[in-house]
Amino acid sequence: MTDRKLALEAWESLFRAQHELFTEMNADFENTDLGQAEYDVLLTVTRSPGMSARLRDVTANMLISQPSVSRLIDRMVSRGLVAKCPDPDDGRGALIRATDAGAKAFRSIATVHGRSIAERMSRLDDAELKTLRDLAEKLRAR
Repeated sequence: MTDRKLALEAWESLFRAQHELFTEMNADFENTDLGQAEYDVLLTVTRSPGMSARLRDVTANMLISQPSVSRLIDRMVSRGLVAKCPDPDDGRGALIRATDAGAKAFRSIATVHGRSIAERMSRLDDAELKTLRDLAEKLRAR
């Protein structure tokens, strides 16, 4: 059985590191046309085939509740960043598709944000990064 005290210490360290990195990376979105949550939506959508993803898949990748994601998507639709249409394979679902403007806004920030992430993660060497990735995936496995 796992050592409970060690598990709590590891969790707290992971949580605090994530919080500090997210706080630092908020600066990547200052003076841009996208907020971090909008970027996360576009990250999922632009990486999907045809730059289109099911709303439930977008929601699964977000750190906010489903109703909050729906409101965010509606705001993004009104700003012309994404289009929302019925999912032909699921009558109750919706597809979210990046518009040209949304994809362009995403790409302009992705370059800067990617460099920022790489810089912050450079505290770890390649072997440590692989270990961190593998351990995080193991924690996420269901």
